[in-house]
Amino acid sequence: MERVAFRARYPDDLLHPFHRRLAATDDVSRADLLVWGPLSTVSTLTWFDGPTEAVAAVFEAVDSATGTELVPGDGGTYAFVHQTDYEFPDVLLDLVAESPVVYVPPITFFDDGHVAFEAVGQSENLATFHAELAGLADVTVERVGEFDRWGSPATITERQTAALDAAVAVGYYDVPRSGGVGDVAERLDCATSTAGELLRKAESSVIREFTESR
Repeated sequence: MERVAFRARYPDDLLHPFHRRLAATDDVSRADLLVWGPLSTVSTLTWFDGPTEAVAAVFEAVDSATGTELVPGDGGTYAFVHQTDYEFPDVLLDLVAESPVVYVPPITFFDDGHVAFEAVGQSENLATFHAELAGLADVTVERVGEFDRWGSPATITERQTAALDAAVAVGYYDVPRSGGVGDVAERLDCATSTAGELLRKAESSVIREFTESR
């Protein structure tokens, strides 16, 4: 079984309403969809890299939301949402429902219109899924590897690599430290919370790889 990391940019007419709103606000730049319910009962848990007021404004674009609970945490806001409909276009929902692959959380939505996610399955099924998705969006394969139940601790995304490079450049890892997360965010041109999250995930991957390879 293989694990493939995809990055896709959908045309505007295939964007989810909250993803479209994400691109229109300066206060939230990223959303990690952590848990989603089955297609018949739509319940989701998502983390946003912005304050609760900004996230509440994002969900004003989701007409199907019947209940939203926003909780600050981890430098951003968690949103537990009940919806009557996913509000994704049918062509995307059909592809997700019918493809014989599974998706590993999180699914990350960026304010530049991109979506990053990982899928697991047999290589031929992943290839078919990739081909069908490429008919709907501009798709890039970022990583391909063997799936194991402990995940892929050694994998670091391009954005996480850029965050580590920026951190080294500003002196974040100097002893004593001469630069902070704000300096990293300035170099990456992103929110401080986003820079912090990128660094935490990259550091977690590097440390797990080191400890497990000894």
